[in-house]
Amino acid sequence: MAYHDIHDYGIIGDMNSCALIGLHGSIDWACFPRFDSPSVFAAILDDSKGGHFSIAPVGEHQSTQRYLHNTNVLETTFRTSSGTVTITDFMPPPRAADAGAPPHQIHRIVRGIEGRVQLAISFAPRFNYARGTTALSLSRNGVIAQWGEEIMALVTSVPLSLGSSKQRASAHFTVETGAEFPFVLAYGLERTPSPGAMDSTSEMERTIRFWEAIGAKVNYTGCWRDDVVRSFLVLHLLTYRPTGAVVAAPTTSLPETIGGSRNWDYRFCWLRDGAWTVGILARLGDPHEADAFTDWVIKHSQLEVDQMQILYGISPQSELREETLDHLEGYRGSGPVRIGNDAAFHRQLDVFGEVVLTLSTFHLYYGRLPNGGWSLVQRMANLAASMWRAPDRGIWEVRGEEQHFIYSKIMCWVAMDRAIDLVETHGYDGNVEHWHSEADQLKEEILREGWCAEKQSFTQRYGSDSIDASALLIPFLGFLPIDDPRVHSTIKRVEQELSEGPFVRRYIPEETDDGLGSDEGAFFMLSFWLIGGLLAVGERDEALKRFEQVSAHKNHLGLFSEMIDPRTLQALGNFPQAFSHIGFIHTARNLSKAQQLENPEEDLIG
Repeated sequence: MAYHDIHDYGIIGDMNSCALIGLHGSIDWACFPRFDSPSVFAAILDDSKGGHFSIAPVGEHQSTQRYLHNTNVLETTFRTSSGTVTITDFMPPPRAADAGAPPHQIHRIVRGIEGRVQLAISFAPRFNYARGTTALSLSRNGVIAQWGEEIMALVTSVPLSLGSSKQRASAHFTVETGAEFPFVLAYGLERTPSPGAMDSTSEMERTIRFWEAIGAKVNYTGCWRDDVVRSFLVLHLLTYRPTGAVVAAPTTSLPETIGGSRNWDYRFCWLRDGAWTVGILARLGDPHEADAFTDWVIKHSQLEVDQMQILYGISPQSELREETLDHLEGYRGSGPVRIGNDAAFHRQLDVFGEVVLTLSTFHLYYGRLPNGGWSLVQRMANLAASMWRAPDRGIWEVRGEEQHFIYSKIMCWVAMDRAIDLVETHGYDGNVEHWHSEADQLKEEILREGWCAEKQSFTQRYGSDSIDASALLIPFLGFLPIDDPRVHSTIKRVEQELSEGPFVRRYIPEETDDGLGSDEGAFFMLSFWLIGGLLAVGERDEALKRFEQVSAHKNHLGLFSEMIDPRTLQALGNFPQAFSHIGFIHTARNLSKAQQLENPEEDLIG
């Protein structure tokens, strides 16, 4: 095994968990039964210890990947000098009658397309992040893998053999034109029935219909439609259907720079993603998932009385406390590997605005608030009114000292502003006079303490002239009108100081006490924010040019990682990243409207 580029992977899933499958034919990341469960395969984090399930030709070959049209069914094609084969990978979704208990299976169907191809199998699962010894035992129709109480079956008609350590099963077999070999990996299955009993063909047909039905919901007819549909399908892959939560990404500890320590677990749900996610689902035609996610936000937000967490686990069984897995070396040696995320326990005041913005967006599209929505809006606005004077760790969850971050202050203002609007425009009952008074004081302070006259820009925090890309959101939050000259000059300052080609960094690490200090890549999401800002202030041609440049760096399947190295163009960070795809959809919609000579909505959020 060897490490492959992060963008060399595709993803399949069942809206409970997922698997990353590389162009090289190997499943190098999968967790069962949930996104945040311990991994079964983690070769992407340690190519020797992590575990994998590889099917690939023996000898030299070329490979390509594609999704079957408007689905999350992945097809990898291998071409050799002697023939061509495909591997079709998918995870069957829950059946309607039992939505909370999917089969937790990965199906891999090998088909001979032309000639004869010899393939090699390497099956080396490693339960519990490879923290124990996973024992394999041969069975009549495959292999049983077990560690403690966890068990999994690989069902196949291909005879397998075990190595001396009994921790890896392997085989060579030849596939001719028209031949078909199904492999079914079934988590929790204690036996190996016949491959025919696993019925891969009908399961694939059902899976195709499931994803086609979701893709058919997309009501967007503008430019780049196929890529917008792909991003929409990615967001559904990252949705944990039993609760409605959306994970930020399905992986942990893929590094923000090779060899660096900025390696985080993203298999949880950030409340700040809420307004963006709800807005996308509503705009593109999926009210069911928008409703489910909003219900999840309300449920978890009501758990806290005096303060809010910025992120939550996707289920009651989720473990948020952070720890390192020192036995894994990390992607390309980039340790530490972390599970859990202590950012859940930071004070981040922007959450008040993000929760209210989520509910305000819901009201915008559905003309109502969900059950419990107004009481939550009131509580968030009251907390914002009482806590906005305090420092926090900001949108980027710095691990240095708390500061008076301007984005956090603005989001406290947003919480009160949207609550005021719901009272004055839609007839809800709330403490408007108090919110008006606090919001006005806060806005005055931000305009005084957060503006740098020398740089003609809003800054990252009080008492600093450092620039932060979060300032790009100011006009889209309603804090200042888009035609305010301070908005235009801030966008240009961010472009000048934080962009490198079409890509944008969060801030300059040397100027920010983030507790880490090391370099990092540029965020795809921030590139889309800058493009949106340029479009908003009338620079349509420049916005379109940058959009095409950034979009050219999605992977071969239309997937975006979290970030990119602007110099080497290597994908970085957890993958695929929900925020990147949300930013792409919003920006594509706005540019499409501008291309059609309509007034763009400039709807980065909300």
